[in-house]
Amino acid sequence: MLLNMKEQTLLEIKRSIKKGSEASVGEEPTGDIYDQASSERDRELGLLLNDREREKLHSIDEALLRIAEGEYGICEECDEDIPMGRLKVLPFTRHCVKCKSDLEKFQAQTRRIEEDRAYREIPVGGEDED
Repeated sequence: MLLNMKEQTLLEIKRSIKKGSEASVGEEPTGDIYDQASSERDRELGLLLNDREREKLHSIDEALLRIAEGEYGICEECDEDIPMGRLKVLPFTRHCVKCKSDLEKFQAQTRRIEEDRAYREIPVGGEDED
């Protein structure tokens, strides 16, 4: 299943690279500012999706390596077996549902703390400027 997913992901990456290179060859800005903004948004979305496909490919390769090392299907956090149902849905997962949920909660808390810290560092216009 992982090898099939890897093959499909590689095909998707090749298609999007081909589509992106065909669209950008000799492309002159046309249309009004809204058309140009829409085209730019579509291009950025394509790049974002390409990044996700590369991440997926990396995760698949890691899962194949875990199979070779005899560590596939074992949660990296709690060392318990990952349920077969989860592996069928997400064959390259590295965590059981509970550990993944805990990890996501921790990441959300960390992100909020970082955002709060960034907002506190923004200067407010109450000080005299010379």
